[in-house]
Amino acid sequence: MEWLELDWRARAWWTPDSPADSRMLLSALATGEPLADDEFTRALCHRDGRVRHRALTEVAGHPELFPLVVVRCADWAEPVRDRARELLAQILDAGTAVALAPMILRVADRHRGDHALGLLDGVLRRAPRARLAPLLASGDRAVRRYAYRMAVEEGSLSPVELARAAAEDDDAVIQGRCAEAAVAGGADAEVLEILLGGRNPQARSAGVTALRRSGRPERAVDFLADRSALVRASARYVVRQHGIDPLPWYRARCADPAVEPGAAIGLAECGGRTDAPLLWALLEHPAPGVRARAVAGLRTLDVADVRRLRPLLDDPAPGVVGEATLALLPSAGRLPEEWLLSRLDAGRPRWERVSAWRLLDARGDLVRLRAAVSLLDDADVRLRARAEHAVLRVRRGTPRTWRSAEIAALLDRAEAMGR
Repeated sequence: MEWLELDWRARAWWTPDSPADSRMLLSALATGEPLADDEFTRALCHRDGRVRHRALTEVAGHPELFPLVVVRCADWAEPVRDRARELLAQILDAGTAVALAPMILRVADRHRGDHALGLLDGVLRRAPRARLAPLLASGDRAVRRYAYRMAVEEGSLSPVELARAAAEDDDAVIQGRCAEAAVAGGADAEVLEILLGGRNPQARSAGVTALRRSGRPERAVDFLADRSALVRASARYVVRQHGIDPLPWYRARCADPAVEPGAAIGLAECGGRTDAPLLWALLEHPAPGVRARAVAGLRTLDVADVRRLRPLLDDPAPGVVGEATLALLPSAGRLPEEWLLSRLDAGRPRWERVSAWRLLDARGDLVRLRAAVSLLDDADVRLRARAEHAVLRVRRGTPRTWRSAEIAALLDRAEAMGR
């Protein structure tokens, strides 16, 4: 990140310079007069191409400025660009490549920026495998993606190492790439266990899918109730490939008091409306996760019932209230407006207030405006911002001649409140 700061600091000096300023810098560089670090940085980012070109001839002894050499490799002036590329080819080795990789990858997105990336590729592919280690552990996501892509292409990581990266890295692109590579040639027991125990869905899904080739469909059954929809779908695919119908399993799990949340939504994903009674029964389950997933399942099956779901807006679990709100949005007009407005009261839990706002918002401009005006002085910053946006949308979208008396009065009230 320090190099990015250097680049932006240099840009701050990119202001119209006088001819005298250019002559001064050129003279100092030509005579070998020592320049302060800030002057050297300024010269490398000067608007005069002659100054930039001359500065590049003197930069070899200033490793801290090598990131700006990378920037100049995409310079608009061909002489400057060519000189920077020659210099980068000279200074780039296995050590400096690791240090300059973050800047090179950023410059690669610019016009003419791919040359530096080609040099980096060439150096790292010839370097010992250990040189990639700092890039694989970099805090920069783009650098890690680049390093893992190269490691996969070069085959420099074992399947176990790839599986660990897929299971532990927090970037979805790296997870998918490494998981796919880890099982590409067939997965042994250790690789499978690492993937199946991964924190992220990409790794677990790859591990579950690999169970099909290993002939262990019974292990895939354990993931039919996974918390991730991707993993559940992979598990259903594997068991079906081995002649096992997952639907009876889901029905049995949903009838069991020890049902997992993933089983409730899994039943809806592969079942039908005839399975709705099992999900309705789970709305009384003591586990909030099960109740929430049961509501999500009913919404998936399109069997939402306003009368039966409305009490869940008072559920003590925010997740259940959120799912009930989603299920009731299409039927928001059937909920009493005054009742919903009362739920915006500042003394209520925030998730209940957000739920009420979403349901009121779904009822159209007039009801939305009534709710918005009541929230314009609210202490909740995000709710207040939503209300202000709603007022602004009506004000801009409804010509004065089209406004009803009530809408006009509400907008006048909002204006009086400074909104």
